[in-house]
Amino acid sequence: MPRDTNGVTLQQLHYFIEVAAEGSISAAADVLYVAQPTMSAAMKDLETRVGRALLTRSARGVSLTPDGAEFLGYARQVVEQVALLEQRYLGRPPSRRLLGVSAQHYSFVVDAFVRMVKRTGAAEYEFSLRETRTWDIIEDVRTLRSELGILYRNDFNRKVIDKLLRDSGLVFHPLFLAEPHIFISRNNPLAARDRATLADLADLPRLTFDQGANNSFYFAEEILSTLSSAQEIRVSDRATIFNLMIGLDGYTISTGIISDELDPEIVAIPLEVDERIEIGWIGHAAIPLTDQAQRYLSEVRAVVAGFGVEVLG
Repeated sequence: MPRDTNGVTLQQLHYFIEVAAEGSISAAADVLYVAQPTMSAAMKDLETRVGRALLTRSARGVSLTPDGAEFLGYARQVVEQVALLEQRYLGRPPSRRLLGVSAQHYSFVVDAFVRMVKRTGAAEYEFSLRETRTWDIIEDVRTLRSELGILYRNDFNRKVIDKLLRDSGLVFHPLFLAEPHIFISRNNPLAARDRATLADLADLPRLTFDQGANNSFYFAEEILSTLSSAQEIRVSDRATIFNLMIGLDGYTISTGIISDELDPEIVAIPLEVDERIEIGWIGHAAIPLTDQAQRYLSEVRAVVAGFGVEVLG
């Protein structure tokens, strides 16, 4: 593809970022109130100017090529710096679209998100937080629906998760190691215990997060997913799982980090097993994080450290 020497325009960068976010040229055109042919022509011209294919087009929309993913990282940095300049010297309002995060169902993820939004200070903003399935988290970050994802790995699922991340051009960055805990209702008889064992759980319903079509043991959000349970209930959201803990004395296994302010009826009890849960964030190997994403991770680290857990890195 021949390179155009006239350079790339800021408008093209704005268009490209929106196309990547929407996964569709026509959808991006609608968001930006631009005619679809104009948007399509702008993307083709951009590729000509940089001399590389940035988008893979199909009947379902568009996705980024490896060069496109790398280019997006630089485009975001340029647009973000221009926005800061305009805010400082021209009095322009900040961008509404600030950050997208996809995560497994963790209380600390929401707690940190709340802190970040409160400290943003913008009169208008647009964030997204998706608590979703493991496979979907990886897909969200791969396709740039979200800038980063938060999930866990351990000795059991590490090889599978790491291979999937490599194949998707993503990297896992450890945040902390957690001792496994059970989450239960404050009224559960085990709530008065200092620690619980697997034998203590034998007669209680095990609550797990449904993984849909990718319901493999390797994509489970809970450790010890291969152990059989006489009573098991799969759910799709955190509010439901907490209601079942209260209504059925059920339990789930997680990190032990839970907010008394956000989830006052649930307690965490250490579980006596020879396991550790490694929590980390995933992002594109070739795309640096935006300042907003880094601010969010700072809030995550602060929340975790507040529970006395050592933060890695």
